[in-house]
Amino acid sequence: MTQLDALKRYTTVVADTGDFLQLEQFQPRDATTNPSLILKSVQKAEYAHLLADTVARFRERPLDEIVDRLLVRFGCEILQRVPGRVSTEVDARLSFDSSATVARAERLIELYQAAGVPTDRVLIKIAATWEGIQAAEQLEQRGIHTNLTLLFSFCQAVACGHAKVRLISPFVGRIYDWYKKQAGASWDEAAMSGANDPGVKSVRQIYQFYKHFGIATEVMGASFRNVGQIQALAGCDLLTISPELLAQLAASEAPLARALDPEAARALELHFARYDESAFRLALNEDAMGTEKLAEGIRAFCADAVKLETLIRAA
Repeated sequence: MTQLDALKRYTTVVADTGDFLQLEQFQPRDATTNPSLILKSVQKAEYAHLLADTVARFRERPLDEIVDRLLVRFGCEILQRVPGRVSTEVDARLSFDSSATVARAERLIELYQAAGVPTDRVLIKIAATWEGIQAAEQLEQRGIHTNLTLLFSFCQAVACGHAKVRLISPFVGRIYDWYKKQAGASWDEAAMSGANDPGVKSVRQIYQFYKHFGIATEVMGASFRNVGQIQALAGCDLLTISPELLAQLAASEAPLARALDPEAARALELHFARYDESAFRLALNEDAMGTEKLAEGIRAFCADAVKLETLIRAA
């Protein structure tokens, strides 16, 4: 049994890619995309026709609608290759506007429905700002399920759980990056690997809180830098993994033990937490890593959204 096969016994494996031609090799249940992954894919020769065809068909429509139609086109291609769900992201430039996020999410769902895709096969990805979480709560109440992304801080996860969002994506690798950069020359890679990895510890804390208090929101670890981080989170509800790391797992037959277990989490002694808006903003502000990585992530997705629009204008 490969490590990928072993992981699938404990965890739902999700492919983190816009390169849908790679999906069948690893047989993930779900797939996730983001603006950076879509931008990367449309610049490859094998996907250029999707951009050209979408622009040709809808050239007279507003630019933001063309972008959404392109995202949905990729999503539909992905759904032909996975049995579960695809995550499609709302424009990151709307991360601080709840009503605009809701409207954009509803349009994405309408486009999927027009393509014959049931609503329950789509997760709308939204940045886990306070405004994004409020938008997700409204969408969930309307039967549109959400994936809260760019999640780095425990307060973000707590607020998402109480908003009853379907799924969160805590970013393991980017948390690791921040702490490694802060430590500089004093960083000890061996000592800070596996269960001691700061990104792994963050996801474990969230997972244990959710399972202990019966919060139904799914936890999907994301943004991995190495297979050790994945191995240390075996048993998490879902893990979204790049094709490169999926290939490494598929090439190894080393034993893989379960690291996270809901029964063990329920047996812990944990303190309950809840945040209103002011408490959320203070808690996030007190978390330098969470504040910096959330802002950095939104900026990066905004920049790639602009680059994608530039490609569309030129097509």
